[in-house]
Amino acid sequence: MVIKRKESFLGLKPLKPKALKDTITYLGASFIKLAQVLATRADFFSQEYLDELRQLHDQLPKMSDKNFNEIFNKAFHKNTFKIFHENPIACASIGQVHIAFLHDGTKVAVKLRRKGIKSQVSADIKIINFFNFLFKPLFSHYTKNSIEAVISEFSVMIMQEVSLTQELVNLQKFSYVYANEKIKFPIPYPELCCDDAIVMSFEEGFRFDDKENIFKHKIDFKQIISTLVNFYTTQMLIKGYFHADPHPGNILISKNGEIIFLDFGMVKSVPNDIRIAIIELIKAANEKDYELYISASKRLGTIAYEAPTSELAEFTEKMFEIFSNDNLNSESMQQLAFEVLESTRKMPFKLPSDAIYILRVSAIIEGLGTTYIENFNGVKDILPILKDNLPKALGAKDSIIETIKDEIKDIPFFVKDLKSVIKQANKGELKIEVSNNQLEWIAKEIKDFIRPIILSLALIFISIFTLLYDKDLKEISLGIFIIAIIRLVYRK
Repeated sequence: MVIKRKESFLGLKPLKPKALKDTITYLGASFIKLAQVLATRADFFSQEYLDELRQLHDQLPKMSDKNFNEIFNKAFHKNTFKIFHENPIACASIGQVHIAFLHDGTKVAVKLRRKGIKSQVSADIKIINFFNFLFKPLFSHYTKNSIEAVISEFSVMIMQEVSLTQELVNLQKFSYVYANEKIKFPIPYPELCCDDAIVMSFEEGFRFDDKENIFKHKIDFKQIISTLVNFYTTQMLIKGYFHADPHPGNILISKNGEIIFLDFGMVKSVPNDIRIAIIELIKAANEKDYELYISASKRLGTIAYEAPTSELAEFTEKMFEIFSNDNLNSESMQQLAFEVLESTRKMPFKLPSDAIYILRVSAIIEGLGTTYIENFNGVKDILPILKDNLPKALGAKDSIIETIKDEIKDIPFFVKDLKSVIKQANKGELKIEVSNNQLEWIAKEIKDFIRPIILSLALIFISIFTLLYDKDLKEISLGIFIIAIIRLVYRK
């Protein structure tokens, strides 16, 4: 109701900003994580709601003194730090961050895991799975699969996130893989880390959505978003290893405009076939080839294999036209988008596990853009940056000569592969691979075909058993038999 700007629905009114934030906070870590994506969307929420929801990133209630002392004493010795500030500077869903000083005077950030967070998250997952089981019969085949994919992927990721040992490993790997990028990362102190605590260098900067300080220091926002999108192009399309939680509380901007990434609890790898599908999506979108866009979406797994290409291509073109319009404000754009989406409610859209966090990151980055530009969106503002990165994503070198050299080196391998294909064709051994989407569609078609047959046979057996049990029930038996035959003939 808040997103769609509705004053009421069936007599119910939407929660006020503080009540909405307090309710999400009360529900706990898992629900906070789900809500953090929406907390970046200035195109969805008014400023009053955003001011409250942004607190879900790093301004949640702190641990009780008793729980803090228990976790601190478990993680550290008495003399580990020269100075330790017990009042946290940030409190998130999984842990809270404190300032401390080592004995040599080095200022560090110490993240402590909330007491009992692992068992709380496990309970949340069970609750979510229970409600999924309860309402599963109400959903279509694709919605059902998408919800299960979201729950499964979310369950795995959030259980990894509650381990600060895993976060340390992620930070070390990330710092190594992206050592040459124009992005700064904290330096960890592994000897002081454990599953309940992680110690790293203290990084100075403003929150990404701290408009007042960013404007005050005359930091070029367009350059920041360009650097951020370029970095995610490298993460997702080239290296295949990306930071999956880039909300404003996890990204700092230094006074000189440098981007600093924090919190490496959610880090994901992108399979090669998904990277290729995303590259094709970007290429198709740039060339306005909407049928190719739908084809790439099918390979990505966000659209069912059997979905009508031409109809979806028309829908995609409408959406691109809406988001390419510079004259629309965010509210008008949103209203038009909802109207178009409403008309495609029955379309077989899907949400495969590999795409969940890619879409989540895309939504958050787009949301970060709306913080500074009212009608900022992926089509109008991000696509041009992605377009410029396509050659790099496709493996092109910095110079034409280097690219030509690489292509020449690949010629012997191409010839060898071609000879192998010709040999297999001559021997009748040529194999064709079927994608997971095609297999899923085939399985669904077989299931839809067999289910009514099994049901009809079951009803026939029941009718025969009823007649054998009591011949006086022949009318009931005949009725069941007729229903079985009708169900068999009219399987659809």
